[in-house]
Amino acid sequence: MRTSSALRLALIASTAAIALPAVAIAQTPVDEEQSSIVVTGLKRQYFGDTPVKEIPQAVQFLEGALLNDLNITRLDTALELASGVSKQNNFGGLWDSFAIRGFAGDENFPSGFLVNGFNGGRGYAGPRDASNVERIEVLKGPNSALFGRGEPGGTINIVSKKPTFKEGGSFTVAGGKWNTYRVEGDYNMPLGDSVAIRLTGAVEDAESFRDTVETRKYVLNPSILAKLSDKTIFTYELEYVNQEVPFDRGVVAIPTVTATGTTYKLGAIPQSRFLSNPNDGPIKITALGHQAQLQHDLSDDWVVMLGAGYKDTTFEGFSSDPELALSRQRIDNDGRTLSRQRRYRDYSTKHMVFRGEISGKLETGSIVHNIRVGGDWDKFEIDTLQLRYRPTAADQSYSIDIFNPNYSIPAPIPNAVIQDANEVQKAWGIYAQDQIEITEQFKVRFGGRYDDFRQNVDNRLGPTNPASYTKFSPMAGLVFEPTNSLSFYASYGKGFRPNSGVDVNNNPFAPEVSTSYEVGAKFVTPDGRITSTLSLYKMKKSNVLTADLLTGLSVAVGEAKSQGVEFDINAKLPAGFELFVTYAYTDAGWAEDYASAGVLKNDPLLNIPKHQGNALLFKNFSIGNHEAMLGAGVNHVSRRLGQTAADFFLPSYTIAKILGSVTINEQFKLSANVDNLFDKKYYASSYAALWVQPGVPRSFTIRGTFTF
Repeated sequence: MRTSSALRLALIASTAAIALPAVAIAQTPVDEEQSSIVVTGLKRQYFGDTPVKEIPQAVQFLEGALLNDLNITRLDTALELASGVSKQNNFGGLWDSFAIRGFAGDENFPSGFLVNGFNGGRGYAGPRDASNVERIEVLKGPNSALFGRGEPGGTINIVSKKPTFKEGGSFTVAGGKWNTYRVEGDYNMPLGDSVAIRLTGAVEDAESFRDTVETRKYVLNPSILAKLSDKTIFTYELEYVNQEVPFDRGVVAIPTVTATGTTYKLGAIPQSRFLSNPNDGPIKITALGHQAQLQHDLSDDWVVMLGAGYKDTTFEGFSSDPELALSRQRIDNDGRTLSRQRRYRDYSTKHMVFRGEISGKLETGSIVHNIRVGGDWDKFEIDTLQLRYRPTAADQSYSIDIFNPNYSIPAPIPNAVIQDANEVQKAWGIYAQDQIEITEQFKVRFGGRYDDFRQNVDNRLGPTNPASYTKFSPMAGLVFEPTNSLSFYASYGKGFRPNSGVDVNNNPFAPEVSTSYEVGAKFVTPDGRITSTLSLYKMKKSNVLTADLLTGLSVAVGEAKSQGVEFDINAKLPAGFELFVTYAYTDAGWAEDYASAGVLKNDPLLNIPKHQGNALLFKNFSIGNHEAMLGAGVNHVSRRLGQTAADFFLPSYTIAKILGSVTINEQFKLSANVDNLFDKKYYASSYAALWVQPGVPRSFTIRGTFTF
């Protein structure tokens, strides 16, 4: 029955086809922006066309072709390839959450990644699918002086696939372990010399290594590009998402309270054990978004870009969550009875943004100024309703035996309102940046952004005062290039990011404010076959939110700090070998004691490994007239804190993968991969000892791609 369902999905999606597999490995190209201009004539707001080696910050590109070769279909999996990016609490598998250089964003929302410069992480659109990814840009360091209201660790920007004037496409049918079936499609069609359309999409129907967990996903991204004149280009993209994903808090580490403290036993139950209620059904997620941009060349050196975006998301369904307050929890008494709550959530968001930018070059004598001036306005509306059934400590009627779960326990109706609010955020900002080419070897950058942010929370459970903030975020950097292959850089920046929601007293949280320093070096060979970056950074930010286990809400505990070293190298080697290596050392912790949250100075931050590395090696070769590829990879993540203000750590892990492909003919390519080759038992992330996300056991996928 599952197979026939997957075949029906394949028939539906075979009209739309996905990402053409082109190159094998991610590169950090010297002139990446120029390569995209050749295809579509499009430039990017905020980022510009400055060569990467002249930018005073670390930049890493993850190409869509690499993600395709590795069978990566989600953003969170793709970011495992980026140095210094670590997984965070993913809200029961329902959104993308990550930290960059030790700092995560607002824990009440998905991480704030961008899509074509528009904020794509705002709202409840579910885990981001990779079917429409041209490349992922990991822009390290403080970017608030341009993008605004961001994290000091860096910014993730997804560049989506754009229409081109070459007709063709592809579709991919994939199957894997646990009855996983997926179809992707990508079709590009020019309509004359001035208009082109493109349709990408994916359908996925999958069971899971987690007992009773099944998911279904539909993603569709039509787009249009119109050359209105030789100097004017208009683009429009639509995003439609429909996902059904069960709310899954994962497995538990059994706590035992002793006179000297609390100890935790992890691994007592199988990784597959589902501790929620299958009768809750899936969380239903929908998203409908629009992006439009008009680009007009004022001259050979100057361009103006205007953009607008609008996105609706909804999130609705039931969950059964382990109780985190030990005063209400039974498992620390008998080691097997897990006390649970049952919740109902009905969330929705609306996000509207308008933006404009003018950029170009200006010469003053022998000095060249690369100037960028712009502004944006956005409105974000969040409507949240959450009901809860929370039994008393003496009532264990909704508890579950973790060793012998009974999934037929009657599900109580959530009837206590714990969240009922409408929050409206309005913000506008203006920014300016000048990258000055003093000589061919020496460049300096100055920039700044002014933000005006207003927040009004209609908390129907109690009065809340509106809040407003203004902030100027400066940045500066310099680049020195002693040779064409080597450059050194340094940068400084301040950041500003508002927090959403209210505290236990119904007061809005103050915004995060950050300061960041970075120095580094970049190397690229003249032919671009080897690129490498080494960076060192130090950051600090205040008004950081973390979990309050007593109330189940968030609490602002003060100041955190992070410092570290990152290194990456991409190399096309002789004999058809390609190498991709990243490494990050991250030392992130609290800057002061915060007794109210049980946090001490220098305590580590949640889910941040001190050591993290990834290596991939590919070999391209021929079998007769058929092109082929074999590859292997290894990923290491060190020990991480698993619960704030607790002596609970997730163990380190190292997992391996192998992959390969062969081109049967000019149109058909067969590929396969095995992930977690040695079936390593590991834990990907955690929110608390009773909410631990287990890692995926050994799995395989086989794919066939037809190109036309």
